[in-house]
Amino acid sequence: MHSANTLIVHCEDRRFAEDESRASYQHYLFTRLSAKDRTFTEISFRYCTFDGCYLRSCKFLKCDFTGCRFISTNFHGSSFGDCRFEYATFEKTQIAPDILETQAPDLENLKARFARSLRVNYQQLGDSESVNKAIKIELEATKTHLYEAWHSKADYYRKTKYPGWKRFAVFFEWLWFRVLHFVWGNGESAVRLLRTLVVLFLLMSIYHANRVGDPGQVKAYLEGLRVAPEVYLGVRSFAQYGNLYLAIIATTRLLSFAALTSILIKRFNRR
Repeated sequence: MHSANTLIVHCEDRRFAEDESRASYQHYLFTRLSAKDRTFTEISFRYCTFDGCYLRSCKFLKCDFTGCRFISTNFHGSSFGDCRFEYATFEKTQIAPDILETQAPDLENLKARFARSLRVNYQQLGDSESVNKAIKIELEATKTHLYEAWHSKADYYRKTKYPGWKRFAVFFEWLWFRVLHFVWGNGESAVRLLRTLVVLFLLMSIYHANRVGDPGQVKAYLEGLRVAPEVYLGVRSFAQYGNLYLAIIATTRLLSFAALTSILIKRFNRR
């Protein structure tokens, strides 16, 4: 928590003509800052805002960007080494996607937040390839964080972050995340959705064999699998089917179509 009366230093139209090292620019508002082919070593930029800045082909080594906000800033050709980006946010900023792998925070919840901010940033720029990369890292970090939140015995989780009943709440949050990941990759995988439909058809074939055919005959299951797509699409039914079963199939059909539409819209929006 920072004091409400922390002094913000406004630095406008400045150019770094030389390399910088071991300096502090905390709580600066940089507007149209520029630098090219410069090296910044062990610089503290904590809680700074970079607005409309041009920092091309620069090297940032062991710099601290904690809590920074990057708005319409150009880092084309720049590289980062051993920098800190906890709680940093990005808006319409050109920055290489390898930062997702090399500079992400260690804590999984902060890594997920970092990847989420960059995902939105790349969406604003129309960079679909980087968006997909950010989503992959965000989902993986979220999965790991939720698992550690209920399973880990570390004091950070058991005494500080998720004590007592909060542990059970985050367990169900993790469980729901895993279910959605299996069903449709948390809204990102048409292949997983297709796999889920295959599993559904197998279950439908078992139901069909037990209600319509002879469950002791293999051909009853094969027949159930053959008619499952037709039953699923609502173009065929059997008198032996229960109304509740048909209602479940109809609901599943609507949800799966909605899920597929959502996946397609996301994909086209990234292009």
